[in-house]
Amino acid sequence: ALGKGSDLEKAFATTALVYSNAADPDGKLSKAETKSLLQTQFWGFIQGQENKPKYKEIISALDEELEKKLDFEDFMILLVSLSLMSDLLQEIKNVKTTK
Repeated sequence: ALGKGSDLEKAFATTALVYSNAADPDGKLSKAETKSLLQTQFWGFIQGQENKPKYKEIISALDEELEKKLDFEDFMILLVSLSLMSDLLQEIKNVKTTK
């Protein structure tokens, strides 16, 4: 559907598709499923962040109240939060590309 979409549109569509494929019939993810999805699909951004207080806070929140589920909006906020603190983001910012 986004064959002619921008790179950003394609990235967002991919994120939505990955979430949708992992979500339950109600369109939500359990906290355990969310943690697993992050570890398998977002490893580059979370790798090496284990000692950062904000990372520990986010992950410990996923380990609490396991019956609570996350919707897509909550999942996206989680992704943005993890991305902003990631060392990988800084590396990406330092790369200059020309098109």
